[in-house]
Amino acid sequence: MVQPADFLNNVFINCPFDQGYHNMFEAIVFTIHDCGFIARCAREEDDGGDVRFSKIVRIIEDCKYGIHDISKADLDAESGLARFNMPLELGLFLGAQRYAAKGHYNKEKKALVLDSEQYRYQIFVSDLAGTDIASHDNSIEILMNKVRDFLFNNSRRKSIPSGNFIYDRFLTFNAALPDYCLNAHWDRANLSFIAYTICVSEWLELNPI
Repeated sequence: MVQPADFLNNVFINCPFDQGYHNMFEAIVFTIHDCGFIARCAREEDDGGDVRFSKIVRIIEDCKYGIHDISKADLDAESGLARFNMPLELGLFLGAQRYAAKGHYNKEKKALVLDSEQYRYQIFVSDLAGTDIASHDNSIEILMNKVRDFLFNNSRRKSIPSGNFIYDRFLTFNAALPDYCLNAHWDRANLSFIAYTICVSEWLELNPI
């Protein structure tokens, strides 16, 4: 099978899409792009005829790297039920790597698994025992450093700056984003994933490392 275009640069994001996590989600996207990679997630396409599960499988197929934050696998406030999307997508990603044929590009997949506390996952997904779980303590700065270190350590790209440097750039970008959206006649509070990545990409072009 032919390796998908940008496979080596694509990073799959598996995380909550609720409002309480939104700032952290945007921080992950910025970090990925500032490190020279491409953020991918289920929100990049809006096709009513596309089955969500099939879309996720297709995106995972296209990505060498995966960032999986399982910190929000708690009870939903409205339904009272647990949310299993993040563990499910993590399982899909790990399965794609584990069961790929020898020599297939999916054997190269690398995953970063995140949680809010180091060993909390053992309570609700104990099968991950033995897997290195990175804790971000619900801190955007720590989260960005974890994502940066993961991409640097697995790609060995010397062009990737330090996590603290990227975090400072993110703060500068965030301060400029409302005016950028105003000029583009976009609603900062309701930016789609695609619109946000456009903002990030254009800012990075104007502010290269």
